[in-house]
Amino acid sequence: MTITDALRTEHAIYLRVFDEIEQALPSLTTPSEVTTMARIIEGLLQNHARREAGLAYLALDHVLANDGELDRMHQEHQEIDERLRKVYTAKTVAEARRLLKSALNSSREHFRMEELQVFPLLERTLKPETLVELGREWVSAG
Repeated sequence: MTITDALRTEHAIYLRVFDEIEQALPSLTTPSEVTTMARIIEGLLQNHARREAGLAYLALDHVLANDGELDRMHQEHQEIDERLRKVYTAKTVAEARRLLKSALNSSREHFRMEELQVFPLLERTLKPETLVELGREWVSAG
């Protein structure tokens, strides 16, 4: 399994979790219930982003010899984290739901952009053996 296969698989799993949480949102009646869902998403995404940056993005940065190439993806990670943190300060359940839904949508879009832009770039610039080795590291770091 290559690193891009592993990332696509993890994205698919997370997207399903997002769908399940989004379906549950209307039944949540307190901000703390929504906050609990946000904490689950935040934990998943922080672990994913840390491993992604440490393996895939780091390898790509070295190949491109230009740290600015991936600044947008790193910035999006920070923006998603900030959106999730705002859920914790929501005054009403409606506001908390809206903020969490916004964070989920931003995460979906981020995944889509990675799959359309970053993953093909990884596959074009890294050797097949490197992609497989990074995939092994991804699985063992999981």
